Amino acid sequence: MAYGLTAIILAAGKGTRIRSRRAKVLHRVCGRPILSYVLRAVKGIAPDQILILVSNCANEAWAELGGELVEFVEQKEQLGAGHAVLQAKGRAHGETILIVPGDLPLLSSAVLQGLLTHHVAHEAELSVLTVVLEEPGTYGRLLRDGNKRPIKIVEACDATPEELEIHEVNTGIYCVQNNDFLWESLASLNTTNARGEYYLTDLVDRYRVAGKHVLAVEVEDSQRVMGINSRAELAVADRLMRLQKMEELMAGGVTIIDPTRTYIESEVTIGTDTIILPGTHLRGDSTVGENCTLGPDTWIDNSNVGEGCRIWYSVIERARIRAGTTVGPYAHLRPGADVGPDARIGNFVEVKAARVKRGAKVGHHAYIGDAEVGEGVNIGAGTITCNYDGEQKHHTTIGDRAFIGSNTSLVAPITIGEGAIIGAGSVITQDVPPGALALGRARQVNKQHKKEHEK
Repeated sequence: MAYGLTAIILAAGKGTRIRSRRAKVLHRVCGRPILSYVLRAVKGIAPDQILILVSNCANEAWAELGGELVEFVEQKEQLGAGHAVLQAKGRAHGETILIVPGDLPLLSSAVLQGLLTHHVAHEAELSVLTVVLEEPGTYGRLLRDGNKRPIKIVEACDATPEELEIHEVNTGIYCVQNNDFLWESLASLNTTNARGEYYLTDLVDRYRVAGKHVLAVEVEDSQRVMGINSRAELAVADRLMRLQKMEELMAGGVTIIDPTRTYIESEVTIGTDTIILPGTHLRGDSTVGENCTLGPDTWIDNSNVGEGCRIWYSVIERARIRAGTTVGPYAHLRPGADVGPDARIGNFVEVKAARVKRGAKVGHHAYIGDAEVGEGVNIGAGTITCNYDGEQKHHTTIGDRAFIGSNTSLVAPITIGEGAIIGAGSVITQDVPPGALALGRARQVNKQHKKEHEK
């Protein structure tokens, strides 16, 4: 039984000009797959059903893009957009069908709603969304008659020199009524054209000849319907979306010193009065609190940064940095690192799968892995937790306010008690009781030696 609106997203194209083994719509723009932006725009108009046409339903990459209302339909042979839509026959249940290319990362729900509103208001059988471009390039041209009514769409590769002078082009977005005429028209398409494909654009001419009401709706913002057909266009879309993201952040009270040299992905959140310096990369679903200073030249990936933190010249991966903590320069926080609050991770320090608690200081040239470092601990330069015995990892526990001297090796599994002191240069292989002084090195011996001329 027909009901409401079905959205069909065309995502099976090979994207030959991108020259990739990965599906074109799975390439990322501003940190997310292109298709995810299209899906978000489509969901924004609340369709009753969403069909995504793909070349291989078994591809695990589609899983993260699924969800409620979403069904995947396989187009085993890529024979053109007309052939693709035909694969939805018997699967599309809506009275109205919205057809959307899957490679429009800047598409908005407002654009789709505008087309749908015009389609319904004018009681059209078929509506196509168009845009006027100064350089229409390889886009299909929309031909109109003397009364401005759409006649047909001619693909650039099939167009005459006169038709190529037309600047109004097809965006690939359509509204069409779900009825027998649609499916009969799709089934009767032919490949008599320069590409040898079944053109979806041929529907415009077929509907007009049959006396059906065809509507062309022009969108003003060309960026919203910008398709991705090459790596260069992918880079342009990424830049536009990043700048749009940074404009939103700056409007919300974030200072970005140089947006052209800053990389912030779409899902990142940043608190007010935070300052982002050039060369900073914020990726994934990273969150940053208020009053932080990040950068220059800092990489933060899927991590959480609390309020009032200072991070510069460092790499942070799937880690947590709590309020008031300082990291850098040249520190590396690996997955599972959890530092602070009010802690300090200094230059050339690596932390992995470790909890470094309030006020602890790891100043320089140290490795802390698979460990718990208590409050107020001071770890000297050159200290390492020897967590791997060649077969498995072991844990190190350092109690509150312990002092670890420079160039110390803590051989895990091991526990250093609260307030203990480890002498510089020690190799510690046994637990140290609270408050104890541990020395794990040979005693220094000073010997007299004769000068060269006295031998």
